[in-house]
Amino acid sequence: MNSLLFMERMEFIMYAIIATGGKQYKVSEGDLVKVEKLDAKEEETVTFDDVIAISDNGSVKVAGSLDGASVSGTVLRQGKDRKVVVYKYKPKSGYHKKNGHRQPYTLVKIDKISL
Repeated sequence: MNSLLFMERMEFIMYAIIATGGKQYKVSEGDLVKVEKLDAKEEETVTFDDVIAISDNGSVKVAGSLDGASVSGTVLRQGKDRKVVVYKYKPKSGYHKKNGHRQPYTLVKIDKISL
C-alpha cells in the first residue's frame, strides 16, 4: 500500500535517447551534453532528428512509433577534450614512440524535446 502512495507522488522527468556522432546520449531538457564535433557555430540552434526513444509520464516510446520526434538545443562551445597520450614501447630494442590526440567536441544545451 505504501508503494502505491509513493507512485502517486513520484514525478517523471521527460527524457530522450538521441544518436549523434556514432554514439547514443540520454538527454533531458536543460542538460549540457558534450557530443562529437558538429558543423555549427556558437549560439546556433541544432536539431537532433535521430531520436531512439522518448520517456514521458512514465511511458516509453521507442523508435518505431516516433515519427516526427526531435530534440533541439543550443551550441554553447566548440572545443577540444583533454589530451590522450599513446605510448608504445618494446623492451630490449630501444623502441619508444609517444603520440597524443585531442578529440574535438561540441557542448550543447538541450532546450526542447518534442514529439
